[in-house]
Amino acid sequence: MKRSFLFILGSARPNGNTELLARLAAKSLPADAEQVWLSLLHDPLPPFEDIRHHETRKYSVANDTEQRYIDTTLAATDIVIASPVYWYSLSAGAKLYLDHWSAWMRLPDINFRDRIAGKKLWGVTVLSDEDLLGVQPLIETLRLSADYMGMHWGGVLMGYGNRPGDILNDPDSLERAEKFFTRTEADSAKA
Repeated sequence: MKRSFLFILGSARPNGNTELLARLAAKSLPADAEQVWLSLLHDPLPPFEDIRHHETRKYSVANDTEQRYIDTTLAATDIVIASPVYWYSLSAGAKLYLDHWSAWMRLPDINFRDRIAGKKLWGVTVLSDEDLLGVQPLIETLRLSADYMGMHWGGVLMGYGNRPGDILNDPDSLERAEKFFTRTEADSAKA
């Protein structure tokens, strides 16, 4: 089966360390694997309003940008959320993308939850602290989201970088990036 990777770029900085690490990791994908890259900075989703228990209001798609995120998410076999660690978790844009899943599960005729089940969720992140404990909330957010949606968990590729371009000076992160998407299922389960 041909794989299709959707990369959700969640950084508030264009061409940041997390995006660089994700692009380096993507180089190891098979030549026939489709890659779609969406930037939440350049194509932001609309604000999310939780109306699950409202008596008369129903969820709807706000605009073409939101529809593009829905369509590309459902078309992908693998979803990669590339978000730097901001305040010990996902960036605001990446979290907003996940918040929208709550609405998309309730859109008529999309069957979002059924159709996302079985896909693989991955994470790529760069943090500016050498203490890796600060990345645990981000990892758990993604892992628990995968579990809740019935997705396979691919794990998180982590790197260290503070200033723009620092990730390119971290040989351990670069080596992990080369192998990240080619690991076995058993390796992914450990991540």
